[in-house]
Amino acid sequence: MTLTARLNAIPVLALGFRPFFLAAGLSAILSVAVWLAILSGLWPQPGHLAGTVWHAHEMLFGYLGAVIAGFLLTAARNWTGMPTATGARLAALVGLWLAGRLAPWLGLPSLLVVLLDLAFFPALALALWRPLWQDPNPFNRVFLLVFAGMTAASAMVHLDALGLLVGGATRGHRLMLDLVVLVILMVSGRVMPFFIKSVLPNARPRAFPLLEPLLFVAAAGLLISDFVQPFGQLAGGLALTLGLLQLARLIGWHDRRIWTTPMLSVLYAGLLWLALGLILDGLPAFTGMTPRAALHALTVGAIGVVTLGMMARVAVGHTGRTMQAAPLTLLAFVLINLAAVLRGLAPLLAPAGYQTWLMAGGLCWILAFGLFLWVHAPMLSSARPDGGPG
Repeated sequence: MTLTARLNAIPVLALGFRPFFLAAGLSAILSVAVWLAILSGLWPQPGHLAGTVWHAHEMLFGYLGAVIAGFLLTAARNWTGMPTATGARLAALVGLWLAGRLAPWLGLPSLLVVLLDLAFFPALALALWRPLWQDPNPFNRVFLLVFAGMTAASAMVHLDALGLLVGGATRGHRLMLDLVVLVILMVSGRVMPFFIKSVLPNARPRAFPLLEPLLFVAAAGLLISDFVQPFGQLAGGLALTLGLLQLARLIGWHDRRIWTTPMLSVLYAGLLWLALGLILDGLPAFTGMTPRAALHALTVGAIGVVTLGMMARVAVGHTGRTMQAAPLTLLAFVLINLAAVLRGLAPLLAPAGYQTWLMAGGLCWILAFGLFLWVHAPMLSSARPDGGPG
């Protein structure tokens, strides 16, 4: 049997969510653990993208890159009915992602580190080109533009590190964050009403006719204004507007039974964090609050909670199991929200305890993803119990 045939037969390479969600869980744990060790003087800096730049880059392009890849390689097949990468092709994508994570630590020439890291999103776009572009639904093609934007954002960070673009790291990371916010808004608008109606009998999530276009106009405006003038009043006003529009959207979707259905409530809570994070992100433009002081309400709160909840849901559903959260998964959901409180809100309310909040929040994050892997890694690495594909 050839190597390709062997790889094609491995359960963990049967569909994109399997290896990439495993990689995301490990990345979430190791990246934060290494970051806390660096801050404590227990671990050396990487040779490229040192300090907070490395931390931000790993969370946005490492952890999130794996989540996005796993989700879209799975969802695109469901949306379009067209095949996506499996087996050897999927292994190559995972290997490219891993190379980008390891390269800064291996003492390689900076240019090679940059090229390895930048190659991932174009490779992912190539792997998804046919299902996303040829599908009649134009919505799916937006993701190809998003991949181009994410590649450009990462390039700006690397150019700054090479001394070729002053301020590129700040703008590149913010561009990536705004693109991820846009993706969460798009995907949640597509799947959350469906999830709610499919789980809660007679649920009727409402969509306000003018709200959806306004939401995406505000999101696009925020992305552009953050890029042109990151801390200006226009960007602040758009962030506030987007947060309030997101809150109105969630009011339309709300059903009190959501809070007794953990696989729904974690996603809803993450989308509430998104609204709160955007509002807090916009306030510094009009108040004395430090700019981006509430950054972690968006990153740990919105992104961390939504992605952990979505990975748990996909891991259970796409391996043929009953859509129910295990007790340890429920604890993981609590811990990730606690991490968001400790990193996103506690420093605003009690700034003198910043170091304590940072360490405690990091520990809650690590524990949450450790529990995610403990429960879901066996599902992700073994064949479906019902014998189904994927």
